[in-house]
Amino acid sequence: MDGCNHPVPMGRSGDNQLVQDEAAKPSRASYLSIRGLGKRYGAFAALQDVDLDVAEGEFVCFLGPSGCGKTTLLRIIAGLTSQSEGRICQAGLDISDLGVSERDFGIVFQSYALFPNLSVARNVGYGLEAEGRLDAAKRRARVDELLDLVGLAAARDRFPGQLSGGQQQRVALARALATSPGLLLLDEPLSALDARVRQRLRLEIKALQERIGVTTIMVTHDQEEALTIADRIVVMNEGRIEQIGTPEEIYCEPATAFVANFIGAMNLLDARVVGERELLIGDKRLACSAAFTGCSVDEEVVVCVRPEDIALGTDDRDAEGAHDVRIVALEFLGPFHRARVESRACRTLTLSVDLPSSVVRAKRLRVGSAMRVVLPGENLRIFPRGRSQQFRAGEGKGATI
Repeated sequence: MDGCNHPVPMGRSGDNQLVQDEAAKPSRASYLSIRGLGKRYGAFAALQDVDLDVAEGEFVCFLGPSGCGKTTLLRIIAGLTSQSEGRICQAGLDISDLGVSERDFGIVFQSYALFPNLSVARNVGYGLEAEGRLDAAKRRARVDELLDLVGLAAARDRFPGQLSGGQQQRVALARALATSPGLLLLDEPLSALDARVRQRLRLEIKALQERIGVTTIMVTHDQEEALTIADRIVVMNEGRIEQIGTPEEIYCEPATAFVANFIGAMNLLDARVVGERELLIGDKRLACSAAFTGCSVDEEVVVCVRPEDIALGTDDRDAEGAHDVRIVALEFLGPFHRARVESRACRTLTLSVDLPSSVVRAKRLRVGSAMRVVLPGENLRIFPRGRSQQFRAGEGKGATI
């Protein structure tokens, strides 16, 4: 069982190397260990060189765009799909070649997969009946316990068709937990629900997971969902892991241009390195506290800065990082407005800037208004341009030049 009982540093060689700091590693004992996992369909590699440790009791989200390999990875963990190479160990046991029925997990699918002709109680207890390890009285007690846990005790005799989508998903969750699995797998369980139900249910799932302490892996394409409930997020792209970290690390310290542009709103700006920790953005020099890893003087780079990190400037035209801009679009988002601004000196330089709604009202800002903004040198992320081109204009949610 090589690879099951000793840690291997997370990461891979190449441009999209994982964050290596200690905070990105599980702080508890590793419960699920994946090493060198790959999946090929002919010449197409759906997964490549996946290394991952999940701690016991941890809630991990696989996050990425459609086709990135996150669902394939979940299905391989469950044994529903076989890997082309690599090993998987759960609680020290090599499960790489075990069948579905031999693995210790419960799973909840996007489609709920409930039996329409069985009552809620029978759906929840289905796995217990199939196992045959408990007598009828103990099965009923376990079902009642789970229905109470998910708030559906009064619905035990109803049928799935008589329930709302959120209630059906609670039934599916209770069924997955009925056999007390060591690992809970959630395959985009909330994507079929409306926004308000999804928001409420994700908090309920997190609270339930913390209460029972089951190790959980959830696949999602919803960034807000992952940022809200995950202990750690695994960001995937084109079959590889781009970064593993806490929600704060993923959002505030993206390791690659892809992660920077995929998570949240982001401005991508062309710049040139003109000195040690000094950039030229448009016609302005700007000191940057971020390390220019892999970048040399005179190299063209991509600068990433979030809209909320750009500040309103003062009357000092020569202030470092200050740009005189004009508002070309203004979007009301409740507590703040997102302004699309264009540099008055360099019209190819455009930015998205988040402004408190109170400031917009007080200054009477509108489309066409002039103002000054300041790029914060301490909050910039720098990436070599050649390795960032695929994440440029039109392919992400942030503004770009």
